[in-house]
Amino acid sequence: MDTRLKDKVAIVTGGARGIGAAFCEGLAEAGAKVVVSDVLDGSPVAERIGERQRSAIYVRADVTSKASVESLVADTVREFGTVDILVNNAGLFADLAVKPFLNIDEDEWDRVMKVNVRGTFQCAKAVAPVMMEKKKGRIVNIASGTAFKGIPNFLHYVASKGAVVSMTRSLARELGPYNICVNAIAPGLTMSEAVVTNPDWTGKASAAGIAARAIQREQVPADLISTLIYFCSDESNFVTGQTISVDGGALMR
Repeated sequence: MDTRLKDKVAIVTGGARGIGAAFCEGLAEAGAKVVVSDVLDGSPVAERIGERQRSAIYVRADVTSKASVESLVADTVREFGTVDILVNNAGLFADLAVKPFLNIDEDEWDRVMKVNVRGTFQCAKAVAPVMMEKKKGRIVNIASGTAFKGIPNFLHYVASKGAVVSMTRSLARELGPYNICVNAIAPGLTMSEAVVTNPDWTGKASAAGIAARAIQREQVPADLISTLIYFCSDESNFVTGQTISVDGGALMR
């Protein structure tokens, strides 16, 4: 039995499906008490975790709302006593259409930035005081390999994930004196349930992604869990401000 995160309390935003759901279940298997947070219904994820005699609750929260995020943290502290881990996973990706930047209107641009960038900022801001008080914590942001590759026809998403990488570094500097580690994971194209139903990311796009990898197969959410557990555990006590690419070797740096 994995006990690396025994009795740690973890919030996972965007935890109701796909990569977020896999994160919730992976953290629970490592011993964490998990708060599944999403605007979608995360109850089934929490129930699956409970069936395995692990602790999990679902708390509905919208990362674009300051009040909603603050309520999420307050509910977590009320239920479990603290917050040890924040996984900033909520983001817009699979539901976005691939298009030239000239065809991205201002409303769509703002919507992506509001969720992917401001949401990450607001969640970190809400949990930081809890972690700062006890001088320990873990924040893991979910970036993307696209931020380093600069892929075309997806400018709003790529720009938002570049911002997440930069925020990770700056937050690590500010929170380091409080023994709070802030790191990021940059996945490759991951075949989550929402991605496999989007024709923009299947077929030729998926095949091209596989061909670019040293390990040539599709990436699935489970491929990200071991890196997440590493960042959340004491194994990474002296690691902060880093972004690890988990993509089968498509990006090497």
